[in-house]
Amino acid sequence: MSDDTGTHLYTPQVVEQKKPNVKQEFQTIEEAFQFYNAYARECGFSARMSTSKRKKGTNELIWKQFVCFKEGETNEHYQKKEKHTVQRSGERNRGLVRVGCKAKMTVVKSQTGPNWIVSQFVEEHNHALASPSKIHLLRSHRVVSAAKRGLSQQLSEANIPMCQQIRVLEIEAGGPQNIGCVEKDIRTYGQRVRDEQKDNDAELLIEFFSSEEEKNPTFYFKYELDEESRLVRCFWADPFARRSYHFFGDVVVFDTTYNTNKYDMIFAPLARVNHHGQTVIFGCALLSGETTESFIWLFNQLLDAMPRGAPQVIITDQDPAMTKAIAQVLPSTCHRYCIWHILNKFAEKINTMVYRDNYHWFKNIICNSETIEEFETSWAELLKNSNLGDNTWLRQMYEIRNKWVPVYFNHIFNAGMLSSQRAENSHAFFKRYISNKNSLMDFIVRFNRTINHQRHDELVADHIDVNEQPKLKTMCPMETQMVKIYTKRNFIIFQGELFESSAYFLSCTFEDDESMFYSVRKASRSCSSRNRQLKYNKLSDSVSCSCRLFNFNGIPCRHILAYFRIKQVMFLPSEYILRRWTKSAKIGEVWDNNGQEMKDHDDMSLVTRHASLSRACSNLIDDASLTVEGTKFILNEIELLRGKIKKMNGDGMTMPETTSKRSTKELPSINNPSHVRSKGCGKRFKNPKEMLVSKSRLCRECGLRGQQHNKRNCPRLQERSTMNDQDINSNSASEDDDLTSHAGSNLHGAKRS
Repeated sequence: MSDDTGTHLYTPQVVEQKKPNVKQEFQTIEEAFQFYNAYARECGFSARMSTSKRKKGTNELIWKQFVCFKEGETNEHYQKKEKHTVQRSGERNRGLVRVGCKAKMTVVKSQTGPNWIVSQFVEEHNHALASPSKIHLLRSHRVVSAAKRGLSQQLSEANIPMCQQIRVLEIEAGGPQNIGCVEKDIRTYGQRVRDEQKDNDAELLIEFFSSEEEKNPTFYFKYELDEESRLVRCFWADPFARRSYHFFGDVVVFDTTYNTNKYDMIFAPLARVNHHGQTVIFGCALLSGETTESFIWLFNQLLDAMPRGAPQVIITDQDPAMTKAIAQVLPSTCHRYCIWHILNKFAEKINTMVYRDNYHWFKNIICNSETIEEFETSWAELLKNSNLGDNTWLRQMYEIRNKWVPVYFNHIFNAGMLSSQRAENSHAFFKRYISNKNSLMDFIVRFNRTINHQRHDELVADHIDVNEQPKLKTMCPMETQMVKIYTKRNFIIFQGELFESSAYFLSCTFEDDESMFYSVRKASRSCSSRNRQLKYNKLSDSVSCSCRLFNFNGIPCRHILAYFRIKQVMFLPSEYILRRWTKSAKIGEVWDNNGQEMKDHDDMSLVTRHASLSRACSNLIDDASLTVEGTKFILNEIELLRGKIKKMNGDGMTMPETTSKRSTKELPSINNPSHVRSKGCGKRFKNPKEMLVSKSRLCRECGLRGQQHNKRNCPRLQERSTMNDQDINSNSASEDDDLTSHAGSNLHGAKRS
């Protein structure tokens, strides 16, 4: 047997061993085809199933034929069409494969038993056979194994494109010819899986959540359907998130994002800040609309799921539906708007020239006012001086000032957050893994991957706190005390305040029976520093500062630390140590409303068992693969172990964990959600003022920006040049008059002479 070059490639002894024989028996049709396909691989051709016959009456299969992939002829009508038709753009240009090859193997059902008997075998081919280097390209020898399917799915979850997945498989297999399939096969498999999920995507999602609930009763999820049984909203929170909310759920950042799934359902994560200052998601929802009804449902689920109840502070954007829902469901929660979004709107809402001259004054008044009276007086004065008293947007912002100006809420703990940018940063993080092409199940799988990444970062920070200690800057006992209590991030903030406190001094300004008031000033006054006011309460033995940093951030400010230094308080009192910023913030048991303890993970869960076995096997493979003998030994032992495990599971000694005890029949019929058109969808067009700022050039003459305004056509420069031209013309006219008069006098003199 030879290939297309005529050289002998296949060992006759091997081919003879694989060759089918007439009257050879097989137990099943599949076994017969596998045998013929293995023979085809040795020879260098691809096999496929061909015609079959069934018994009349019973429709029982009694005859089957396997042929070479070049068997038969291409349809004559198709050939004529190809000869006389010009190929259109984008039309597939498929070559002709079938050349009437007669090689085949026929099997018939045995009349005395269930076996199949080879009744005919034709060996000869009328075409060249493939060489061993091209066998992996033949269709019947390309198989996407279960291992490759699993690996491809894992790589897809990490957003690795298909072309790079093939490179990984090539490295793993030792070359593209050893993969066992081509890129097209893996793409086809992925498309087939997506097609299977197309009609029952929402049902698979609810099945997955039901499975998680069965594995761990403290997993929480709820969903709602509309009149057409379409999924309209869904909320979920795992035990780790619910337990974490108990410790860090005092301040919540809530923001919606889009383009996370192919239905454009709104992804609404609830974020918080842990004791390392990291943004972590503790609850999520998928909504089919940004309506008040949807947000009311979501916040009610938050109250039902989380063990500590309503948050103390929630930060959102200026969405009216969101604002109305929070006022109704969370009346005791301090609702704040993101100050960053509002400050960015100043450039859009006021005149460009006025914005340039007054924005820094607006920002200073908003961010640095210490009292409400100071803010309101300075605001009114600035509006008067800038002639912005009639600006509608500024008037509206002033009416809701208690929701975004810090002086109105900095007496409440806000974990140091003024904006919702932490939530937006988490959106950017999610978009590394999630796209608007994902199905709901793809979204959940990738979302879980990102959550695990976030939680691993928290684990790394915990590890650093246990094994590393920041360097000390002073010999102060308070610094030595707090380096053991605070996490690294919070200690560095505290250390900076403690170091700066040495530059401040106090002077008593007033004293009565209950309080003492101090003025705190910096030793070297700068134009940016201002005196702060400290109040010492004699009854409660506590001190507070007018900067309110401790109330807002939870870490003592430099002014309070200066007071402790002067009063020789060596160690920070416990009332100034907020537990949520300490290393022991997460220590303690947490119970849900049903009396069940919430743990980070179930010790006996399938995931935990799988992880422990994976680590053990990985170490074993690393050692065994160093030698050929070790590899063979491990392979033999693995086969023996697999047989024992299958027998163990089959005998019912250890019941395998099912994905869900509730079958799809017990769940209501759930249709996929309809596509959502969100408030933030569509292309955003810039207003003229934004275009003016973004596209205009800077004039080096007057320092302003303007559309079609630069040094060449600056009005100020043109005005100056016009004035210069007038001066030049007037000077030229006077010079001409002098010349004329001088010339006239000469002329008259000449005449006289």
